[in-house]
Amino acid sequence: MPLLKRRPFLLLDPPKDLNPDEKVFQVRFTNEIFQDYQEYLNRVNLYRERVWTCKVSGKSKLTYEEALVSEHHAAEKAQQLSRELIAPVLHMIQYSTLSLTDLVNKIYGILQEDFFEGLELNGRKDGSLSACKILKVIIDSGNTKMYEVGWIGQDNAVTNTSVVQADDLVIRKKAHASRSMLKIYIRESTSQNSPWIIHANLAKKYGIRTEPPKDLLNGQGLPKLRSGLENGTTDDVRKKLKKGEPIDDLLLKPTADGPSLSKRRPLSTDFRVPVDSVGDLLMVWDFCMSYGRILCLSPFSLSDLENAICHKESNLVLLVELHAALFHLLIKDGGGYFTFLQNKRRKLKVTLVTWAEYLCDFLEMTSKEEFSSSLSTVRRGHYGLVHTAVKLKILWELVDEAITTSAVRQNIDEKIDQQQAIAASKREVASKKKQEQKLTMEGVTEKEMSQTDAAQNVNESVNGEVVDKEGKEKKNIYANKMGEGKVHPRHLGTEMEKQSVQSNSLGKDRYYNRYWFFRHEGRLFVESADSKEWGYYSTKEELDALIGSLNVKGIRERALKRQLDKLYYTISNALVKRMKDVTHKMLLEEAALRRSSRVQAQSKDNPSMSFLKYVNKWKQN
Repeated sequence: MPLLKRRPFLLLDPPKDLNPDEKVFQVRFTNEIFQDYQEYLNRVNLYRERVWTCKVSGKSKLTYEEALVSEHHAAEKAQQLSRELIAPVLHMIQYSTLSLTDLVNKIYGILQEDFFEGLELNGRKDGSLSACKILKVIIDSGNTKMYEVGWIGQDNAVTNTSVVQADDLVIRKKAHASRSMLKIYIRESTSQNSPWIIHANLAKKYGIRTEPPKDLLNGQGLPKLRSGLENGTTDDVRKKLKKGEPIDDLLLKPTADGPSLSKRRPLSTDFRVPVDSVGDLLMVWDFCMSYGRILCLSPFSLSDLENAICHKESNLVLLVELHAALFHLLIKDGGGYFTFLQNKRRKLKVTLVTWAEYLCDFLEMTSKEEFSSSLSTVRRGHYGLVHTAVKLKILWELVDEAITTSAVRQNIDEKIDQQQAIAASKREVASKKKQEQKLTMEGVTEKEMSQTDAAQNVNESVNGEVVDKEGKEKKNIYANKMGEGKVHPRHLGTEMEKQSVQSNSLGKDRYYNRYWFFRHEGRLFVESADSKEWGYYSTKEELDALIGSLNVKGIRERALKRQLDKLYYTISNALVKRMKDVTHKMLLEEAALRRSSRVQAQSKDNPSMSFLKYVNKWKQN
């Protein structure tokens, strides 16, 4: 089934009140039935948009029909996997916690080196090569593999059998599966990843276990690797540790001579939104902060957005402006939402009074069951009563739609160009610095360096024009994007960070928890491996304890520590600044409470109610 923007999409069930004699509208390639022509037309238009992804091959930007055809071809290619390899491959897939690329490489490597029951190949018999088929793998007391093979004669029939060693089976009769075929087969044969789980019918057909191994999960349900299957033997671990190479973090065991690691502080979890909705909250807020100029939406704090989402008032200025900005962006783009509004003959101007109507239109267009009950609530004018998690899901859908608009895509392309220009400048600065150091070591005097520079300038310039066209173009790109002479070399890293297209995870710890830092928020967020739990660190002491607790002998924690060390001053300064702001706000709140004679009501001057005073300073009239 094709994915809509890489997410599962469910087809609609037939109407329950369908009359046998009633004329209906049916989508040809999904067999969905509609009683209303407008609903049918909206669905068909959605299927025609290039927002669909082939679930098997991963190809994107397809129409629904193109994705269906792609899945069909990919499924056919997956069936080309040799029959004798299916069972061994499925055994290796089931409950593996490797990424798709790593799993493909692992299976491909094993297929290159190992033999399986049912495999047809060539072997040495009586000094000559003959076709044979492996009937059984035999492991003797010394863990040496022997193979019972059946020698194939005429009509592809087994004539006799014998037991041979692996050295006698080095020449294969059939080619192995390619990496691309394995990748398609893994996607086609599984129902989920992390860990990978194959379809129940395949497991039953080929005798694959369906009960997860006991050592796959730890007490909190996080993935745990197995040393024997995923990361080699104990000897491999010892060899890597001896060489100083990192290994999988979960294979590391405390030793007396091991590194002294500090104790990690507990995470703060005092979110107002449901804990499994924190990811949606961060995604929406980070998008608004990154593309505020395009949205014509001035900045607001994460706390203000969280408080506004949880508030029961239906027309909060912050939420109205946020929704209106996203609606205007979608309308200006002229995509599916614009077409939907035109069909309903809506005025293309979202206001404080009409914004809920445009929200209802968007919910109708998405046609998701999870929004059906909320649609009627919003339509009655009670948006504030919608569940907090649903509000965030709706905003997530809006942002997901906004990301595909031409304005955002163009901005992303510009930022990528700026990043490339800054990277080129950083390389130029590093090269120049290296050259200066080399000349200094060689004992070149300042006078000689000046003469060298003068001669170089003469060679590079003719009547004041630079001959090196490529170098000039790179310089001009950076000058146009950033302003020539405005950025000091030591600030190039900061400028690179400002031009970031999206916020990326800093890395993972040994239990696959992901760590996130956002430039506009003074907290270090931690996301559990299953994305259902969130927490954060908010002090410099907690950051120091976290860094001190990471074991650099592990692959994941070594990479995470490297990133935290690289951004240490940026993160620690942000944590310190936020703590000062929080302390200052607490003092103001206490003062406001002391001055207030109305104990039952909170004053809007209270800093915790700042979201009520939001003004969109970038709004276009």
